[in-house]
Amino acid sequence: MTSSALVDWALAGRTARKLSGQGPATTREEAAGVVRELHEAAAAAVAHVEALTGLHPVAGGPVPEVAVVDRPGWIDANTAGMAALMDPLVTALTERQESRPGPLATAIGSRATGVQAGGLLAFLSSRVLGQYEIFGTGGRLLLVAPNIVDAERRLGVDPSDFRMWVCLHEVTHQLQFTAFPWLRDHLEAQIAEFVDATDLSPDALRDRLSELVRGIADAVRGGDGDEGAQGLMALVRDPAQREVLDRVTAVMSLVEGHAEFVMDGVGPDVVPSVRTLRKRFAQRRKGRGPLDRVLRRLLGLEQKMKQYADGRHFVGGVVDLVGMDGFNRVWSGPETLPLVEELTDPARWVERVHGRPAVTA
Repeated sequence: MTSSALVDWALAGRTARKLSGQGPATTREEAAGVVRELHEAAAAAVAHVEALTGLHPVAGGPVPEVAVVDRPGWIDANTAGMAALMDPLVTALTERQESRPGPLATAIGSRATGVQAGGLLAFLSSRVLGQYEIFGTGGRLLLVAPNIVDAERRLGVDPSDFRMWVCLHEVTHQLQFTAFPWLRDHLEAQIAEFVDATDLSPDALRDRLSELVRGIADAVRGGDGDEGAQGLMALVRDPAQREVLDRVTAVMSLVEGHAEFVMDGVGPDVVPSVRTLRKRFAQRRKGRGPLDRVLRRLLGLEQKMKQYADGRHFVGGVVDLVGMDGFNRVWSGPETLPLVEELTDPARWVERVHGRPAVTA
């Protein structure tokens, strides 16, 4: 049994495409210009990111694809990626189950969850600016053109600067996983460990996923109900699973914080209006708007959202203490990744990894 028994991914994709909307109005010439400039910015961003970080892809590794997509293209990529991520979990749970649900029960349950997942994907497809695909492909950078145009218009910022700024963030993610292939293997190992600690049946997992998606949908509408309020934590009952979730959260906080640090760190020589971009983008993030409510419900705890902001604090703090070369020790292997408690105390990481107390100037 695969994850399609829990979520009808084809139906989720069709539902999301119907609900996603087309994005801001542009002429054919304008749209072609945006696509061209995003490809150029993504290519140019590589040298800037490598120069600042001192990192380079492993020799002989695959060359990541850069795809400029519309909202349906993002939806298709993410339905495939989510299925690839969930398949090992569902397969492992099914192998442990002595009896399996009948085909009718499976079909009804998966279609209901598919419609709910489609509504969530539709909402997110109008907000996401870009992402680096880790699962489901050999590594691909996605830039969502209509959302980038919509954001730059709403923020009232220079389009060329904003497009480069977004590309710097996403290319940083690309570099993280192409320079250190073990990082993807580590995340996959954490997922496998999470599965090993899971004692749910596929039916119980589907029920909890359905509750979670309904809770997120309620959050999008601005509801204050408790259904699904614990988010992913509602799926995690075993202490061993919680430990895995903490490790994954720390890794994702690191990679997001690193990208935030780099996109600002390149400076005005590369992005002349970088300070204005950061100020206006930060103001946009402050409000508890629909996307904030989605993410808070999805992660389950306010603290989990805080840890993503802590990633930026961690990277900046370590660089201040030991420089970029010293920070890059973080990529040596799983044992040098930050612990959750080190995200807010970079000096603790320096002491653990460098073997000496951190000394500030």
